[in-house]
Amino acid sequence: MNIDGSMFGSLDIAISGLKAYGKQMEAISSNVANSRTTDAGDGQPYRRIEAIFKAQKGGIGGVEISELMEDMSDFEMILATPGDPRANADGYIAMPNVNMAVETASLMQASRAYQANAAILKRYQTMVKTSLELLQA
Repeated sequence: MNIDGSMFGSLDIAISGLKAYGKQMEAISSNVANSRTTDAGDGQPYRRIEAIFKAQKGGIGGVEISELMEDMSDFEMILATPGDPRANADGYIAMPNVNMAVETASLMQASRAYQANAAILKRYQTMVKTSLELLQA
C-alpha cells in the first residue's frame, strides 16, 4: 500500500509512465515528421504538439497525458523563391513552429524516462523470478 492508502503499486506507476512517455514520443515524432509541412490541411502550417502531463489520483501514483495541446507560438517566416505559390504578399512563407533542437532534447528526456520505467519493470520481473526460485528450493 502506498503512503496515501491507495492500492496503486509501483508496477502500476511504472506502466503509467511507459504509456505517458510513449504518447509523448508519438507527439514528438509527429512534430519532427511535420517540421516542413506548410499546409496542414487548413491552409496554415503545422502547429507543434505538446503533451501535457498530470498526476493520476492526486497523490502518490502514476502519471498520464491530460491532453495534447497545440503550441500557439508564432510561425517562422522564411523568404520564398520568386513565384512560389505559398508565399504571402511580402514574399515570405510561414513555416511550422517546430524547433528541431527542442524536439531532440524533448525526445532524449522522454526516451530516458521511458527507459527508467522499463528498468523498474525489468527489476520487478527479476525479483519475482528470484522469489519463485527461492520457493522452489
